[in-house]
Amino acid sequence: MGSNGPLSADPRANNAAPDSEARWVVLVTILKVPVGIVRSESSVKQASGEGLCLWGGNTVLTIFYHLKSLLYIVAPYAIVLDMMNIKKRLFWLQSIKKNWRRSILWIFGVRRVGKTCLCQTIPDVNYFDCELPRTRRMMEEPEGFWKGLRGRCVILDEVHRLGNPSEMLKIAADHYTDIKVIATGSSRLGASAKFKDTLAGRKTDFWLTPMISADLRDFGKSDLPHRLLRGGMPPFFLEKELPEQDFQEWMDAFWAKDIQELFRLERRYSFQKLIELLLIQSGGIFEATRFARPCEVSRTTISNYLAVLEETYVVNVIRPYSTHRPTEIVAAPKIYGFDTGFVCYYKGWSSLRPEDFGLLWEHYVLNEIHAHFQNRRLHYWRDKRGHEVDFVIAPRNYPPIAVECKWSASDMDLSGMKAFRNQYEKGENFVVAHDVDRTYEKSFGLHRATVVNLDGLISQLSKIFA
Repeated sequence: MGSNGPLSADPRANNAAPDSEARWVVLVTILKVPVGIVRSESSVKQASGEGLCLWGGNTVLTIFYHLKSLLYIVAPYAIVLDMMNIKKRLFWLQSIKKNWRRSILWIFGVRRVGKTCLCQTIPDVNYFDCELPRTRRMMEEPEGFWKGLRGRCVILDEVHRLGNPSEMLKIAADHYTDIKVIATGSSRLGASAKFKDTLAGRKTDFWLTPMISADLRDFGKSDLPHRLLRGGMPPFFLEKELPEQDFQEWMDAFWAKDIQELFRLERRYSFQKLIELLLIQSGGIFEATRFARPCEVSRTTISNYLAVLEETYVVNVIRPYSTHRPTEIVAAPKIYGFDTGFVCYYKGWSSLRPEDFGLLWEHYVLNEIHAHFQNRRLHYWRDKRGHEVDFVIAPRNYPPIAVECKWSASDMDLSGMKAFRNQYEKGENFVVAHDVDRTYEKSFGLHRATVVNLDGLISQLSKIFA
């Protein structure tokens, strides 16, 4: 074997010029050789030694193994785990450009949501994978590390793997202001004790959600039922067959790498049982007492677990909208799982029936709103007679906006919205359905609702929030 070490998982570390025509991601296991990601032929020519060399072109992929000056084709001994042409997710790239106002942009989202691949499509940056021991050694002297990157844009992927990530970022923000940094992680900065400084005033948070409608267009796969069943994790969405085993492997990795490293919780069974039950009942009202017995922990522990799941964005907690009127539900939140694919998996759905689409569409609309407006300030409304509005958005100094999610515009019961407007007369009303081609209005009582598709809803809300 050569002496220069394994090929870096960072193509820029090998001085490779990005190949704008084709960006192959290749995950290969050869006798425990590390993963390599290479974007151009030049990086192959410069790579040597422990020697996994990968090169991707427009139509071909060649895997070579260099040993004793000979070139062997090792495909028979390789397990190719995944291979795909990295797609540019244009909505997210434009959003990053728009939001990268401060010296640090913190990109967070659940594991496998696409943070790494997204970062690798950002042009003109220096990329560092903090999961690699060699990268972590480079950063043991933060000042020396940052001095070599003056005036550049830098990505620190999986930055929570560093011993003191907040110190690393704080030094950059305070003493190397000409460096712009993107840091990624699975939760908000400050969600765990490992981040001793939340970097208030130095960073902008940026939430990468599961795939949205714009991603479907970028991926060239506009099959919405497929997206609802498979979910919005790009690797799961792109699989030819339903990747059932991947869902459980994701959950195991979430416990081992996110929960244990960041929160150090005990009682794995109880924690994962709670996730399972929440996903099965996703979209329903949450009462901690109901979960304590099957999870074999106290009500207080259930509440603590829920807080961790909310911090790591595995669940979305939607609290009731209320002005404490006696007829309203004022306390019990609704819980939505982070991804429709995981909801389907834990419900045991391998295909979708007509009656399944309504619930999943509700999740999908919620995800789209989160992605475009980058906040969780949504509510639901329900009175004690059972009338309900799916989502209520309450911008500051603006009347509450009511949003009803209907899979089909032909299935339009607006009794919940009517009951809400009897209590809160002012405000705009939207019904969002997947099969609406043209926006129109529908009357209910003394009020009117605007019936839109999802793009139309986002457009209308953007005008309100502008």
